[in-house]
Amino acid sequence: VAFHEEEARSRRGLKARLTRHQGWFFLPLLLLAGANLHVASARALAARGAKGRWTDVALLAAHWGLYLTGLLLVMTPLQALAFVVVHLAVLGVCMAGAFAPNHVGMPVIDRGARLDFLSRQVLTSRNVSGGAWVDFAMGGLNRQVEHHLFPSMPRPNLPRVQPIVRAFCDEHGIAYTEQTLVGSYRSIIGHLNRVGLKAGDPFTCQSAAHLRA
Repeated sequence: VAFHEEEARSRRGLKARLTRHQGWFFLPLLLLAGANLHVASARALAARGAKGRWTDVALLAAHWGLYLTGLLLVMTPLQALAFVVVHLAVLGVCMAGAFAPNHVGMPVIDRGARLDFLSRQVLTSRNVSGGAWVDFAMGGLNRQVEHHLFPSMPRPNLPRVQPIVRAFCDEHGIAYTEQTLVGSYRSIIGHLNRVGLKAGDPFTCQSAAHLRA
């Protein structure tokens, strides 16, 4: 998945054709997010100079050894394989499904841009509304703006500070984004397709875009 127009522009051939419609592949690709997490961990440990490399290698080996041994004690090899596939798919949907609505499609601030801490956190985050069931399903990450501003704050307190943060942002002209869960995924798919088609700048925030220019 290409999240930025520059990345999409660099693609050629079949990858380029798929990228033009990448938004529609995003949700199915969540099924692979869990497996990708493990692959990324292995690649990071394979890199030279990784801090605590051998400790992490030992822990990962112990994890997979115990995990697979436990499965094979109660299942046939094919059943164990099916369990691992389903487990990783569910992990990917639950993990990426909670993280993606918070940031994908939101402005990406250049490292050199001069933005204060508050603006940087608010402009790049999206809250997801929907009541108690969304709070439960997303583990409190649906109030991503407040979570970024107060990372050590206990989750039950985030709803209490949300009206204060929103009012402060309104007072100071800082764009505060909140959408429903369906609306957030609609924005994600639209953003990814726009990037794939190179139809416009994915950096849509006017105040941050001014600093980026």
